[in-house]
Amino acid sequence: MKRLPAYGFLIGLFLLSACSNDDSYSNAPDNDDTQTDNGDSGDTTDESVDLVLYFGSNIDLDNLSNYANQEIPAYIDLDQTGPDYITDAGATLGRVLFYDKNLSTNNTISCASCHIQSRAFSDIAIASAGVNGSTGRHSMRLINTRFSNETRFFWDERASSLEDQSTQPIRDHNEMGFSGLDGAPNFEDLLLKMADLEYYPLLFTAAFGDELITETRMQSALGQFISSIQSFDSRYDTGRAVAPNDGAPFANFSPQENQGKQLFLAPPVFNATGVRIDGGVGCAGCHSPATFSIGPLSLNNGVIGVIGDSGASDFINTRSPSLRDLANNGPFFHDGSASNLEAVIAHYNTGIELNPNLDPRLSPGGNPQRLNLTDVEIDALVAFLETLSGSAVYTDPKWADPFL
Repeated sequence: MKRLPAYGFLIGLFLLSACSNDDSYSNAPDNDDTQTDNGDSGDTTDESVDLVLYFGSNIDLDNLSNYANQEIPAYIDLDQTGPDYITDAGATLGRVLFYDKNLSTNNTISCASCHIQSRAFSDIAIASAGVNGSTGRHSMRLINTRFSNETRFFWDERASSLEDQSTQPIRDHNEMGFSGLDGAPNFEDLLLKMADLEYYPLLFTAAFGDELITETRMQSALGQFISSIQSFDSRYDTGRAVAPNDGAPFANFSPQENQGKQLFLAPPVFNATGVRIDGGVGCAGCHSPATFSIGPLSLNNGVIGVIGDSGASDFINTRSPSLRDLANNGPFFHDGSASNLEAVIAHYNTGIELNPNLDPRLSPGGNPQRLNLTDVEIDALVAFLETLSGSAVYTDPKWADPFL
């Protein structure tokens, strides 16, 4: 796997957990009067009609959306998935799992409750609501996860893979509730519940060849769907497609945006006390173009807050999503402490304080970095970061709620 150089800035515009409540919601259609003893609707035995009851025209097993063969720009040379990892049927099942509130104990929470398509698959709330409480950290954006230098997941990197991550919120007592704790149902209860939902045998058969429902298969399908969520239609992509490299001026950028790009790419020059006296600000050292993913060896970015406890400190957050699709998708960081990009930049400009797990690139010479950014530089950097946001990922129906 390709490893790219490192300097030091924006180690975490952090933003994968669960949640939002609606006690009256259920994905099951109101068709009890038409169900026959064999589970078919009325006189109908056709599988596609069974799915229509739940998904309307959103899912057609004979005409699946394209997840497996999406176009990837030539300048994206990093892909953590193997050949044929994503299948259209597997990602379709993953889409249903991602949006199905029946995967929570009280039928109110799905993965998509906290990873909202219109928010770049993140949450506008600082902490997302679950069935028995709320998440301990802000819900991370799920953009271009397969095109990442870092292969571990969650802010603290406790999941070794996307598949490992995918069912942990379901098992979490606060989030989706199938924990087996304090009398709560366990994961085996969820598998039995899913077997009684007539669409899952059909979807698992389409994806895996038979209707057996297991956690491993759920993880595979969720991994395929989340891996399929990609965003390469930004103004940055338009410029990069015709530029010889990232450092060259982009013809479609304004002078301000090109200035911001250069600040992002160039490493800073610090004096003996950690104050920047020349160069850029080194964002690319931790978020390498063109994926803008976090470097796998990155340590804490100086944000140590704990949601709901102003006196506590959290030093173990070292993960970040891609910097793509940041625009208007705050709050940022694992504790949601930055409401916008200006606040993020302010943290790296003057807010770094030493801590036991601070990335050394943020403490030149053992001093907390002070980037000494001017207002003009801040505005240019924000302008560049905003070019990393596309549009299709927010509206493409293949990533939308199939139950609507």
